[in-house]
Parts: sequence; structure tokens; C-alpha cells
Amino acid sequence: LSLPDALPICTSIPDAWKELREAGATARWLLVQAAAREWNLPADRLRTASGEVIAPDGRKLTYAALARSAASIALPDRPVPLKTPDRFHIIGKPTPVVDAHAIATGRSRFGIDEYAANALVAVIARCPYLDGTLASYDDTQARKVAGVVDVVVMPGPKPGEPLDGPLATGVAVLAENTWAALQGRDRLVLEWKQGPWAQESSGALTGAANALLDGRDAGIAVRSDGDFAKARKQARLVVEARYEMPFLAHATMEPPAALVEIGQDSARLVASLQSPGGASETIARLTGLPRSAIEIRMTRAGGGFGRRLKNDYVAEAVLVAKAAGKPVKLMWTREDDLGHDFYRPFGVHAMTATLDRRKRITGWSHRCAATPRTYRDAGMKDRPSYTGCLEPDDFPAGLVANLDKTFFAVTSGMPRGWWRAPLHTFHAFAVQSFIDEIAVATRQDAVALRLGLLGEPRKLPYQGHGGPTFDTGRLANVLTRCAERIGWGTRRTDGHGLGIACHFTFGGYTAHAFEVSVEGSDLRIHRAVCVVDVGRVVNPLGVEAQMMGGTIDGISTALHLAITLKDGQVQQRNFPDYPLLRMAQAPRSVEVVLVESTEEPCGAGEMGVPSAAPALANAVYAATTVRVRKLPLMPQLMRML
Repeated sequence: LSLPDALPICTSIPDAWKELREAGATARWLLVQAAAREWNLPADRLRTASGEVIAPDGRKLTYAALARSAASIALPDRPVPLKTPDRFHIIGKPTPVVDAHAIATGRSRFGIDEYAANALVAVIARCPYLDGTLASYDDTQARKVAGVVDVVVMPGPKPGEPLDGPLATGVAVLAENTWAALQGRDRLVLEWKQGPWAQESSGALTGAANALLDGRDAGIAVRSDGDFAKARKQARLVVEARYEMPFLAHATMEPPAALVEIGQDSARLVASLQSPGGASETIARLTGLPRSAIEIRMTRAGGGFGRRLKNDYVAEAVLVAKAAGKPVKLMWTREDDLGHDFYRPFGVHAMTATLDRRKRITGWSHRCAATPRTYRDAGMKDRPSYTGCLEPDDFPAGLVANLDKTFFAVTSGMPRGWWRAPLHTFHAFAVQSFIDEIAVATRQDAVALRLGLLGEPRKLPYQGHGGPTFDTGRLANVLTRCAERIGWGTRRTDGHGLGIACHFTFGGYTAHAFEVSVEGSDLRIHRAVCVVDVGRVVNPLGVEAQMMGGTIDGISTALHLAITLKDGQVQQRNFPDYPLLRMAQAPRSVEVVLVESTEEPCGAGEMGVPSAAPALANAVYAATTVRVRKLPLMPQLMRML
């Protein structure tokens, strides 16, 4: 299995839907043929159920009993007909996760739980400066810690080269146990040399982004329909706003870890991974071993969200194990994790809409100044620099006659990677918040405005992931149902505000709505509604769980999370300054509505995130008349109230 770095989406359902059904149908055909031979009966008189082949007289043979003889039968010349939906017994039915009890009781094993009897534990002190280097070090005191075995210097990447190995220069401490390794690392005396990004800061990046948007540089044309400049000149009303998105860390519950054993002729890796093929390639490149001699063992992962598509921690473990000449269990702390990540890009979105005398949107401009996702990513060297920051075919492309999308690259030394629902979380906040601003400026209903833009149900060309088409009717349907569920249009007299947003993400259609109030310094979320259309639902329990988790993730991120920079260093160290949502701040429940559909299924892992933040910000505005245009929301809201 290998998931290309350029495609970090949950694609297992759409990718395998057809192939796995064909494989299952063929296997069932072979088993029936084997049973027909066993009983000397025509195959068309036999049926299957619950892992058994059943004869007309009630005789049964299990699949296990028939497996050996079925394997000796030649495959059919033609594809075996697939079950029609009316015969589905598993697809569409709620199916619990097999190991849910083990996870809930702490018995499930994750990558960080794996050990080998003769392995040393390694932790690394990494340079805190972007592309910085090691000026000097003294490991005298570290080596005096009981249990410390060795100290190894690990070179980092050269400035400008692809980030396909360790993210930073470091000094590794190897010990007999984790505690000794951490104590040894604390006693290292290190002097770091700042790299070329010593002056980088969050404030400077914001200034640079706005300067590009205000300047005369034409930028990179992403999409241009009609004549936006003419539409602006002829407009009866022009609405403008800017939205700022911060860098984000993945902050997976299980920090990176890797157990590596390197022999003379083989190697073994046990880790939580999203790209096992990439891990195999990394080990082969660093050891010279053929990939056929490399064993990859995947465990459950304590969160991935794109972080484990990168194998920098695997590369570190391999380099340390080679230097030590022994198996190594590499451990990361939360501080390591937040300070050395592949962060979601930073950027500023400048939005402009032109309207005629009937309050109809005649033109739309979306200009984005951001740190390109393609930075130092060998797998994306041939992709446009706006990839991951601005999508040519996303809303409202094809819905507005005069459309302009332009990208400006902001220079930064921060490593960048895919984050959950990557591109869509980055720009949906700006687009769907701006729709509400237009509605307020023109005194229109925000839902009616969106439905008017979507128009009659039709399929528009969509070249991004989830295409080849975008169905306006399906997005309108989830929006309408979400509005009905939250009670949209009902006048509130209790100080509560309603907000709504919708988005097309990776082939799925989602709408979020929130009911909120602000009481002093507390934002209370009284209701959270999520309506989703992912095509035919394979497992309703799985989709519901993904929507609940995605919604909570979206709320958490929108309210509190940002990675900031000062003097070329990441400022956040642990959860006190990167505060995930607490239970008391979360809604009591997320009301999930699954749309019944006969369309081909799409993955559901990303759908619950993008429209959550704008719906929440729109609800806050409805409750307070305070418009937050910079995330995270709570610091801005408290400053503006």
C-alpha cells in the first residue's frame, strides 16, 4: 500500500469500492463452484449467507471448509455480476468498529507502544531555528545519567533542498529507557546557530501578505472568467473583506515514534504510518537495502490528519540506528511535535464581490497571499504554487459570470504539509464567511443568497479531487436540510445567534449550522448540526463518527489554534499554548444527518471540517454583531467585544 504525498485524502472507500466488490463477488462465485462440485449440484441452485454456502435441502458448508478447493478452480472468463442494492446485507447497515472496545479500554496497540527487547530508546534535541545548525555541544553531563548509552549528532537538511528526511539538525541521546534518554537530553549543553530565517515572525508574514495584496504585482492567475474589472466599474455595490488563516500543527494525540531494526541484509520498521510505501522508500534510500528486504509493520495510529504522510521521524530513527549499530525506538515528546511539524500554510484572503441594483452578485474576486504548500516538496515540484491554497474550480466558480482568482506567494521557511481536509479548511472559512457578509451588507437572507447562487441543479466541471463534476443540487440539498434542522428563519429573542455554511469537499457535500451565545468571556455552543451527502453510505456508524469528530476538530481549530513565529522559531510548546477544545466548551452533541443517495460513495474523513469554522463565525456574528475575520476566533472576539 502506498498513498502518494500529493493525494493526502481519505480515499479508501472511493478507490476500493468497485474493486473490492468485484473481488468479493468472484470469491463467492469460486466458493459456490466448489460447493457445487462437493454436492454434485448445479451452482445456480445454491445460495450463500453468513459465510456459508447453502444447498436447497439445507445442507451447509462454511467458506473456510471450501477455501482450499475453491482456490484450485480457474477464474471465470467474464466478470461476475455484482449484487444489486436491494440484496445488500452489509453495505448501508450500521457496523461497529471491530476493535472499539480494545481502544476504549487501552488495550489496542499503537506505534508508540511497540518495543524490541534489545532496542535502545532515542530522543532528539532539535535545532529550534528554521534551517538552523549546531554550533557546538557538550554531552559530558548527559553521558553521566544512569542508563544513557550514547550521544549522536544528526545532520539536518540543507537550506532549499527537499524536506525528504529529518526536518532539523539534532543531537540524539540513546538510553536503556525513555526516562534516562529524556534526562540525558535535558543535560546536553547546546549552542545553535540561527539559519536564514532568523528574522521571520508572524507579524512580518502578515505584513508581507497584505503588501502583496495591496501592491501592483499581477500575481499568478488561477482562474479568470468574464471581465471582473468591468463588473466592478459597473457595480451598484462593492463588498470587500480580508480573512487571515494561521499556520496549524497536526498535534496528533500520539506523537511520532518509530521502532527500527537494521540488519546486514534486511530492515524492519514498526510505526503508525499513513504512507508505508514512502517509509519503505526512505529506509531503502538511507540504507541501500532493496525494498523487498524491508519489512513494514503498521499499527493503529493515534491520529494522522496528514502528519504521518511524512516520514521524517522514520528517517531520524534509521540514521540513529545506523550510528548506534543497534535497534532503536525513537520517541517524540509533545514539545518536539509542535515545534517540528509540516504545518498547514499561512495566508490572507482578499475577497471582493460586485452586485447590481437587484442585489445579485455579478462579479467575484478571490486573491490569496499565502505560503505555498509546494515549498521544498519533491513530490509537488511540478504543481502550481497555488496548490493547496486556492482551488480554480471551487465555489463560486461556474456560478458567477465574472470571476477572478489570483495567487501571491509569501516567502517563508516553515515546513508545510497537508492538514485535515487540507485545501478546503484553508479557504472555506474566507468564502463562506464572505457570503454572510454580502448577505448582511445587502440585507438578504444568507441561505437564500447561497441557494440563489447555486441555482437550478446541474453538474459543473470540477478538475480538483472529488471531481470530475460538482453537483449544485446536492450542495443546495444539504444546505436546505441543515437550515430546516437548525430552525433557520425563526426570529430569536434570547440572545442566541444562528450561523450556517456549506462546502463541497473531495466529492462530498456538507453543511454546518450552529446556535451560539456569548456570555462574558465564554462562547456557548447550544446546538451543532451537520448534514452530509457522501453518496451511498457504506457504514452509517462510521460516517456519523467522522462527521462528529470532524465537527469537533473544526470547532477546536476555529476557536483556539494557531502556530506563531518569532525570530525564526515556533512559539508554541505544548497544549497550554496550543489549547485543544475542552469538553466543557464543546456542544453536548453533534446532530448528524446522512442524506440517502444512490450516487457512488466518497470518503468521509475530510467532510466534517471545512464548513464548521465559517458556520461558527457566522453564528457568533449573529449573536454579537462582531465579525471575526482572523483565526483563531476567541482571541479576536475577546479583543473586539
